[in-house]
Amino acid sequence: MRDVAFTQLLREQWDGGRLVCVGLDPEMAMVRQAVAEDDVERALFKFNAAVVDATADLVCAYKPNIAFYERWGAPGLSALRQTVAHINAVAPDVAVIVDAKRGDIASTNVAYRDAVFGYLGADAVTVQPYLGVDALRPFLETRTKCVIVLCRTSNPGSGELQDLQSGPEALYQRVARLAAYDWNEFGNCGVLVGGTYPEQIADVRQIAPQVPILVAGVGRQGGRVRDVIQAGLHEAGGLIISSSRAITEAEPGPHFARAARAATCALADEIREAVTMLGSKP
Repeated sequence: MRDVAFTQLLREQWDGGRLVCVGLDPEMAMVRQAVAEDDVERALFKFNAAVVDATADLVCAYKPNIAFYERWGAPGLSALRQTVAHINAVAPDVAVIVDAKRGDIASTNVAYRDAVFGYLGADAVTVQPYLGVDALRPFLETRTKCVIVLCRTSNPGSGELQDLQSGPEALYQRVARLAAYDWNEFGNCGVLVGGTYPEQIADVRQIAPQVPILVAGVGRQGGRVRDVIQAGLHEAGGLIISSSRAITEAEPGPHFARAARAATCALADEIREAVTMLGSKP
């Protein structure tokens, strides 16, 4: 576990105008086309390492979704651990967010915390808030690490529960308020909001003006960069704009890393243009 605060890493990247987060969610069919390697562990790591090497100077964070590694058992998790170590070595100022969506009773979360922050060495983790702060406390008390709370997710059915009224506000607004204030004693809370819902990003930014917002769903899920920037940017940056398949699957085959860099550059340029057009600077 490296002892550098997630917020410090993020602030340095925001100061450099970097808001892009690359999702590392490798599908094995794509990996097989890209790297000449039969062993699952080595194939996953070689694929991820090539993407990281090609994009490290362009991003504020990487976000591997743990499901794409757990499906392969121990070899997959070992590949993820090696990927995090590789990011730390070649891009020591770039944060790693493990998208695990954890959240259980406290004793179970201690084990989850040790796995994500200890074994894997991540700087941040996504969590679901349904069990309340007692369940999340083991993560929150790891003060140099960030706890990114699912707030308004990008999937089409998210409103079924997240839009329910909780007193005078919707449930996702209540979650944003809790994450920004009640649960943020150590200043290490963030929230996740889908890029497909810019109005909700704006709501969350108004409720939580200083909290990092991880934006998922930009790219193939349909989220528009300009809408996201307009809704969620603050003076320090404030956004972690994640794209996965549009980058890592930009071109099948042996030139995948070159294509991943081009796609990341294109997203970074789009963000920069939107920031300039809206008259703000991250």
